[in-house]
Amino acid sequence: MSVVSFGLFGDQGVFRSEATGAAQVVANRFGGASINVQYNSKKGGGATIEGLAMSLQAASNGLDANNDILFLILTSHGSRAGLAVKAGRLTQMLTPSNLANMLARTNMRYKVVVISACFSGIFIPRLANPDTLVITAADADHPSFGCRDKAKWTYFGNAFFNMALRQARSLKDAFVVARSLVKKRELRERFEPSNPQMAGGENVHPLLIARP
Repeated sequence: MSVVSFGLFGDQGVFRSEATGAAQVVANRFGGASINVQYNSKKGGGATIEGLAMSLQAASNGLDANNDILFLILTSHGSRAGLAVKAGRLTQMLTPSNLANMLARTNMRYKVVVISACFSGIFIPRLANPDTLVITAADADHPSFGCRDKAKWTYFGNAFFNMALRQARSLKDAFVVARSLVKKRELRERFEPSNPQMAGGENVHPLLIARP
């Protein structure tokens, strides 16, 4: 498995922290042959649309296209149009179509995509299929929470990567726990639930069993 993790929005440090921490947790639990973490800052960075396309291609080059797994983590601000990319003065929008095309070009059969962002459920129709598991922090119609500058994790990132995945034997188990943790926290703080989503991946789940 190869892990690619991008913190796309450079104006807040939480995305750098989450991208870095999430990649480490995933690699520790499932064994990543390689890890590529990139993030932007207020001054710039390589976590751009072009940088993501190159990183996905580079990661896939070292893998067996029919048997290995490409694991992508994206964390940023999201809207109903896509994910915000902010690197210094550069601003871009990563759309579901952009990402679907990038992933298709890798020629990898098995993929996992975890997106921690508001409205991230918009990516599910374009990406999810039996060979591609998609997990999102919110559905297509709701924001997610916790994007504070000094925070280490967003609400979903903390629940899924930092808490659930460190204990769970599978991504499915981790998602069920994380969704419950997020909902409890949102209700306690009187936020409208973000409704994290999981779709596709029927052929991927058996391949990803966490280390004891």
